[in-house]
This record gives sequence, C-alpha cells and structure tokens, in this order.
Amino acid sequence: MATGSLIPLLFFLFFAGISSADYFLPRFSSSINTQPADQKKTSLSTTPNKLYKEKFFTQTLDHFNFNPKSYQTFQQRYLINDTYWAGPKNNAPIFMYTGNEGEIEWFAQNTGFMFDNAPKFNALLVFVEHRFYGKSIPFGGNKEVAYSNASTLGYLTSTQSLADYATLITDLKNNLSATDSPVVVFGGSYGGMLAAWFRLKYPHVTIGALASSAPILGFVNITSPYSFNNIITHDFRSESENCYKVIKGSWQQIEDTANQHGGLEKLRKSFKICKNYISAGSLENWLSTAWVYSAMTDYPTPSNFLNPLPAFPVKQMCKAIDDPTAGNDTFAKFHAAASVYYNYSGTATCFDLDDDSDPHGLGGWDWQACTEMILPTGGSTAESIFPASEWDYNDRVTYCKLRFDIDPRPNWITTEFGGHNIKMALKRFASNIIFFNGLRDPWSGGGVLEDISKSLVALVEEKGAHHVDLRFATSEDPKWLQEVRQKEVKIIAKWLSDYYQDLAHTYS
Repeated sequence: MATGSLIPLLFFLFFAGISSADYFLPRFSSSINTQPADQKKTSLSTTPNKLYKEKFFTQTLDHFNFNPKSYQTFQQRYLINDTYWAGPKNNAPIFMYTGNEGEIEWFAQNTGFMFDNAPKFNALLVFVEHRFYGKSIPFGGNKEVAYSNASTLGYLTSTQSLADYATLITDLKNNLSATDSPVVVFGGSYGGMLAAWFRLKYPHVTIGALASSAPILGFVNITSPYSFNNIITHDFRSESENCYKVIKGSWQQIEDTANQHGGLEKLRKSFKICKNYISAGSLENWLSTAWVYSAMTDYPTPSNFLNPLPAFPVKQMCKAIDDPTAGNDTFAKFHAAASVYYNYSGTATCFDLDDDSDPHGLGGWDWQACTEMILPTGGSTAESIFPASEWDYNDRVTYCKLRFDIDPRPNWITTEFGGHNIKMALKRFASNIIFFNGLRDPWSGGGVLEDISKSLVALVEEKGAHHVDLRFATSEDPKWLQEVRQKEVKIIAKWLSDYYQDLAHTYS
C-alpha cells in the first residue's frame, strides 16, 4: 500500500495530516517483500481462466460536449461470457457489471454471483472496465499522458463513466441483434454506487440494479464522519473486549517506544520490518491498514480478494492478540495479528512498510477523491480503536491543491444523483434497485439500510462484510448468506418477468 497517496473505497494512510480511511475503496499492496518468484509472476491479467473473453470498444472521450476534442476516442475494455446465453431470439437477459476503480479482471473474478446465476437466467455476462483504469486508458493508452495533469484527468468522472456504460451496452445489443434483451446491472462498493446511479440516470437502458455495499449516502453532511471507524471498532470489540483495549492503547505504546533510545530498532525487530529504518507513523499506518481491510473483508469463508485471508479474519486477529502464550509482549501479539492479513500464506520473512506497488491499477482514485468523491470517513471518537481525530474538509482541499491544483466539489455528487433527503428523491424517481449492506462493513454507514419503496429494497445483514453477497457461492456459506442471495435472485426474476410481460404486450 502506498503510504502517501489517496486510496479508493478502503485504506488507511496518513499523509498531510489526513487519514487514508478518509478516502474510499482500497488500494491493496501485499507489503510482503519475500514472495516466491513463481507467486510474484502471477497476476490477474496473466492468470489463465475460462471465465470470460477480453474485448475492446471504441469509446467517446467526452459525452457531454461537442467541441472537436470531445470526439477523440479511446479503447475501453470489457469482458464477456456467453456460455449460458440463450441468445437474441429468446430476448435472453444481459447482466452487466459497472466497473470500479481498478482492473476489471479483479472485479470479474470476485463477482461470482453473476457467474453462479447466469445458467438460471440464461444470461450473457458483461464486465465493463471504468475509464482511466486497467487497459481503458484514454490518450492513446498512455497512462503517463492520461494522468499527467488536470486537463487530461478532467475526463475521469462518474458521469462520464456512466455514459460509457450506456453507450457500450447499447452498441453491443445492436451488434448482437439483441435490442429487446433486458439489461440488469451489478456492482459492489464504488461499482455498486455506479450501478445504482446507472439505474437512476439510464432507466431506459437497464431494468434494474443490484448495488452491493454502495455508500451512496456517504457524502458531506449526510453520514457522520465517525461512522466508518465506529464500525471497525465495533467489529473488533464484538470479538473481544481485551482485543479492543489492546489495539486502542497500542498507538501510544508505539509512540512511547519510538521516542526511546533504540526504540525504533526495537519496533523494527518486533514487527520483522525488512528495511533498517522505520518511523512510528509508517508502522502505525501499516497496522491500521490491516485492521481496516480485515474488518471490510471479514468474510465467513476464506478469501483472496485483497490478500489471502482465513474465514473471519477479525476473529483470528483477536485470537492472536488474546493469546495467553504470548505473555505481555504486546508487539509480538500485534505482529501475529497483522500477519493474519499480511502473511496468512506464511511465505513472508519480513515486511516492507514502504511498498508503493499498485497491483490492481487504482492510481486514478487520487483524482476522483479530489474532485467529486468526497467521502468523510476519517473521524474517530474517544471510543474508537484509532486515536481520536476530527475529519477536516480543509485538509482535503490542501492536499488536492498541492496534488492537482484543483478544488474539490463536495456537493456535486449529491446535486447530480441526490443524497440529501435521498429517500424522498428515490421514492419518486427510482425503482428496481437492491441495496445490500453488511453491518460489519465500515462502508455500511453510508449505505441505504431501509426499504424506500416496494421496488427499492434494502437487504441488511448484521454479519455481512463488504459486498459479500457478490462472491462466488461455496458449500461453507452460512445460511444467512444463502438466504440473502436467494432474495436477490427472486427480486431479479420478478424484474425480468415484469419486463417480458410488458414486452409481450408491446408486440401483441
């Protein structure tokens, strides 16, 4: 994880006085310096799979302007699977994933719900990559040019991406002679926000949306800036009061040790850090990242979404902290707990706190978090496992001026899509959206947690984590997770049934 950059829907960095947990969706780095060579060579883009075929679409750079530059194009990647599609003659449905802030393979390989249910619905699967991420880079595919300044990055917006999705899927349907095939959109996290907004903005293109762990209410003056860290605190405290207290008191202990003669060397050895020099801040950031990501992905089954993790990683971390055999060595306990996140595979011999790699291509999130995605999540109360702090919008402004020489627009998203009094707006202008939220997910604080209407349904699960419903089903899934997915399938089936009835009446 880059210890000095804005992070997507997760993260916990501390730069310019700002907690990365203040930024939304994750950038992930293993922070492991000693992966076996064969493991290092494996990536989402090179791993053979039969889940999809890679294709490209010539996309318009600017959908909302008619000056000559707007007509520039770029190659937008999408992944497609037609294994179970019943074809255009049957008006079989199309399931489309609205891509997040990263390489689309990563999300496709972690959205098993679509693959699991494609046979049931005879659906075509399409995963569309978000502009400026993965291989979908404007300006000739040159990332250095595309990311060079605000003039080029100015085309990286949520509204442009939604228009991309509408343009691509409409063109694809025409090319497949499938103009009457209904489209259902899916997304998790930022992709879930896009799925919900896509249904709002393009109801003529999609008949419904499954928006999983989508914090569409997580903006300024809507959701408390303390909710994110409050939920993480609850996750750990629910496992063990001692675990909570030990983590809560650790920050001062780290600071005190760092200020002692030879203290930094003691910390370096205790946590098995590769480099010869560390700072208290980099170590605190490294630990915070582990606590945040593990809370987000506190899945009931083993996972490999961010890093290889066991089932219920928060429970496993607290077991390490509460382990009586570790005696009073708090740092040894923390090393064991952090290793659940950073080294569950057991291959690491030391850790790199300054690992600046970006394996999933999430670099564009800095720009989005400085323009429209102003998600205040960095506040911590006195009860938090993190040091008490306030979220300060001015800190964000300062960083963004230094980074891009621009000012954020904190009210743009809620102006464009609604947010303040969202229930009133959605009740009158929206339909056919499922909002799933697991209450162990820190982002659930910005989610829709109550039904808004009969067709705007909130599925809330106390034991759920970040878009757990979209993961591949396994034989180990608990009953509550099976029931959530059954409800989602039933609702989607109703959308399709209603659509086909309307279609029949149209041609009768």
